[in-house]
Amino acid sequence: MRCVPDPLMTGMAASRMEEIMITSLHNKSVKEVSALIGKKRERDRQGLFVIEGAKMFGEAPVERISRVYIAQGVEKEMYARYGEKLSGLSCEIVADEVFDRMSDTVTPQGILCLVRQRHYNIEEMLQNTDKKQMLFIILEDIQDPGNLGTIFRTAEAAGADGVIMSSRTADIYNPKTIRSTMGAVYRVPFLYAESLPSAIRMLQGKGIAVYAAHLDAKSFYDAHEYRRSTAFLIGNEANGLREETAACADTLLAIPMEGKAESLNAAVASSILMYEAYRQRRNG
Repeated sequence: MRCVPDPLMTGMAASRMEEIMITSLHNKSVKEVSALIGKKRERDRQGLFVIEGAKMFGEAPVERISRVYIAQGVEKEMYARYGEKLSGLSCEIVADEVFDRMSDTVTPQGILCLVRQRHYNIEEMLQNTDKKQMLFIILEDIQDPGNLGTIFRTAEAAGADGVIMSSRTADIYNPKTIRSTMGAVYRVPFLYAESLPSAIRMLQGKGIAVYAAHLDAKSFYDAHEYRRSTAFLIGNEANGLREETAACADTLLAIPMEGKAESLNAAVASSILMYEAYRQRRNG
């Protein structure tokens, strides 16, 4: 059904629902949401993922939203804030106690929706290489959803043009990853590469210099210039980069560290490198 503003009520704060509210955990829609939250295979099969919270809903491209679920207790609030956007969407109201069980968050905000996945290809991501100096982050086997989401969030803030990931990297559509992106997942192009070395060679063929963060590097990251098209290569949290992947880079670089620290968190390292490129370009 569609969420339609009620002309008999003031403003957009109330809605006329055309079907009975969801009150059972055994409802088909409740089971579908639970499956999408918990199973990557189901997300891939349906081409959908789940987002939760007012901010994530507010930023979601309306053309990609498949269905919206709103907790009964915040129905008026959500229509007051998002009535115009909700009016054209398929929407269902859910009893508060059922919504709490549907939600993947500790403190649900009362709105979640199913969003269609977006798929990019490397040719699409590289189409502007002749027009601008590009910036990419390449990730090999990043496993922590929070790290992955944070990298996406930072990539957007630092003006990166895309994120390229190995096929063994965590699922971008995992709910924890989605939350950590803070909406960047809607705006930053990304792809999973079956062969990371092949993807790196494609970037290099477009004139993009590839720098690998590596403990064996002979120079520090701040000794290099990143005003030309650049990609930074970051490895797995525990094991770093595979030798064959690191060997594909044009240059190995390190981040200086004091004390007894042996390495930095992958998201932190990514942030330092991307913001150094951003700083150089902004000041240049």
